Amino acid sequence: MTTTLPDKTLLLDDTASLRAAARFVREHDSAALLPLLLPGLGGPDLEALAGHCRFAHAGLLVFPPDADGLRAQLAACGLAVDTPAHPSVVVRERLARRHRRDPAELDVQILRPQVLGCGGERRAVEVFALTVPPHSGLEPIAAYERTRQHEAHLAFEIDRPEASALRGLCAILVRHGARPDGGGYNPHEDATVLYFTLPADAACDYRRLELYARGDHQDTLAAHLDHDSRRDARQPAETLLHLLTGAWTTQALTTFARLGLPDVMDTRTACCTEDLARLTGAHPRSLAVLLRYLAMVGAVTPAPAPTPARTPSPAHDTADAPEQAPEEAREQAPEQEGFRLTELGALLRADTPGSMRPLALMYGGPFYRSFSGLDHAVRTGQPGFDRIFGENHFDHFARDPELASLFDRSMAASSRMFQPLPAHPVIAAAAQAPAPATVVDIAGGNGELLGLLLTAHPRLRGVLLERPHAVGAARRRLAAAGCGERCDYRAGDFADVPSGGDVYVLSRVLHDWDDDRCREILRHCARAMPAHADLLVVERLLPVDGSPSLATAWDLHMLCNVGGRERRADHYARLFADAGLQLVGHSPLPLDAHVLHARRASAPDPVTRRS
Repeated sequence: MTTTLPDKTLLLDDTASLRAAARFVREHDSAALLPLLLPGLGGPDLEALAGHCRFAHAGLLVFPPDADGLRAQLAACGLAVDTPAHPSVVVRERLARRHRRDPAELDVQILRPQVLGCGGERRAVEVFALTVPPHSGLEPIAAYERTRQHEAHLAFEIDRPEASALRGLCAILVRHGARPDGGGYNPHEDATVLYFTLPADAACDYRRLELYARGDHQDTLAAHLDHDSRRDARQPAETLLHLLTGAWTTQALTTFARLGLPDVMDTRTACCTEDLARLTGAHPRSLAVLLRYLAMVGAVTPAPAPTPARTPSPAHDTADAPEQAPEEAREQAPEQEGFRLTELGALLRADTPGSMRPLALMYGGPFYRSFSGLDHAVRTGQPGFDRIFGENHFDHFARDPELASLFDRSMAASSRMFQPLPAHPVIAAAAQAPAPATVVDIAGGNGELLGLLLTAHPRLRGVLLERPHAVGAARRRLAAAGCGERCDYRAGDFADVPSGGDVYVLSRVLHDWDDDRCREILRHCARAMPAHADLLVVERLLPVDGSPSLATAWDLHMLCNVGGRERRADHYARLFADAGLQLVGHSPLPLDAHVLHARRASAPDPVTRRS
C-alpha cells in the first residue's frame, strides 16, 4: 500500500493539499501506518512505537493571502474556521534558514483544526500558515515550498514522554532508517518537536515524521540536533575511514545471503553460532566474527541462545572442573554467542515476498567487481563493466543463463516501487474501457510489472517484449501468477515494439542509454502507439535542488556499468519532444522513483479519448 500526496499540479492549490491531508488523517491509524513509514519495522520495535506513540496529525504549510483567505480554505475543506492560532517558532526558523531571510519577515502561524480518525480518535490537521500578500516579495518562497513540500509531515504524539522512553523511541526510528532532521522547543505550547526524514523506500509520499512530546526535553533535543552533525564532529580521518570501509558492509551482507544464514535464522528466537555454523557449513569462530559485524549494521541482533547439549568426557570429572568466568567463557567459545534475525536481515531470505537476496548477490558479485573500473569510466566516459569483463553488461548476462536469471530477479527485488502503478489514472482508465485494453511492456524483464498490472485488473491484456533469453522466464512467471492466458510474448529489440496497444510501459529502461539511443527508443514507441495510447516511463529523477536522492547514487551506478544516466524531469521532457511525444506529468513512486506520463504530441484529451 502506498499513500500519496496530491498530484504535483494540485500541490499548487493549498485547498487541495488541505483536503488531502484531512482525508489522510481520517483514514489511517498508528499500527498500520508505522510499517509503511519504516519498511521492515516489526516485532518488539513496532510494539514499542505503537505502544508509546499515537498518530496525531498530518502537517503542511499553506500560503493564504490574508486571514480571510485562510478561513475560506479551512471552510472549503470542512475544517473549523475558528481554530485558534499562535506563532510557529520551529517552522519560521527553518524557513528563514532555507531562504536566507530574517525570521522577523516571516509571520508563520500554527493552527490545529480537529479531525476524527477512522475509529473516532481525536486528531488534527496541523496547518502552518505563512501569509503571502499578492505580489509581495514572499511569493518566490511560496512557489518553492509548494513544489517541494518540505514541511509536509506526519506527527506522532508520545504518551508519558519520560526522557529514557523518548530517547529509546528516537533510537528505534534511527535504527530503521529515519534520519534526524531538526526540531525545537515551542514555548507557546510548552512542547518539544523532533523531526526525522523518512527512509527513501517508505511506502508513503510524506517524507518527514515528527515526534511531539509535551514539555521541555532539552537533553533529548540537544542529542537529536547533534546526531546529524556527529559525522562532521568526528576527526576527518575517522570519518574517511568509515566511508572507505563501506565495501566491507556490502560483502558482509552478500556473504550473509550467500551462506543462506537468513533462511535458517528466526526473528523471534535466537540461535547460537555453533548451530548456525553446522546448518550452513561455516567455520564457527569465523561465523561469529561475521555475525558481530552484521549486528553492528542491523541485520542481526545479539540475544541469549540455548547452549548446545554436550556429552561429558568420561576421562574428566566435570564436577571438579574450575568454573570459568563469564568473560573468559565468551572469549574462548565465540560459537556459543546467540543471534536472532532482524526485520532488515529477513529481507535477505530467499523465499520471503519482496526478497532482496538477488540484489545482495548482484551488488556483492558482478557489480562489485565492475566498480573497480569506476576510475576508467570517469576518465574515458566508457563503462567500467566493459573494461573489467571484456564485453558490455547486456551481452555478458545474455551469455550466462544463471547470471541473466539473477539479474532479472534482482530487478524484480525492487518491485515495491511498482505497487502504486495499478492505481495510476492511465491504468485505471484502460481497465475500465468498454473494450479490453492492452498494456505493452517494452523490455519487461521477467514480467514482474506486467503481472502486477494484469493481476490487479482482470480485464486487461498484456504484451511483453524482451530479448529471447528472457521471454521464457517471463512466460513461466506470468503463468504462475494466473494471467499467462491474457498475455502475448514477443522476442525482439526496441525496433520491434508492437503496434496497436493502449498503454505502453518503459520501466527502468531509458536510464541504461545515452540521449541518442533514448530518442531512438522513444521514436520506436511513438511510431507504434495509436493516437489514443499513453506511454508510462518509470525512472528515478535527479532532484532539481541537489538534495540527497537514490537517483544520484544510481547515476553513478549507470555510468560505471552501462554508460547510461539518470535525468531530471525537464531532461526527459526534451527527449519526449524530440521523439514526437509530450510529457503530461509525473508522480512519485517508492524508492525515489517516478512514473512519467507521455502521449503523442497530437493526441486527444485524455479524459475524452476513450469515451
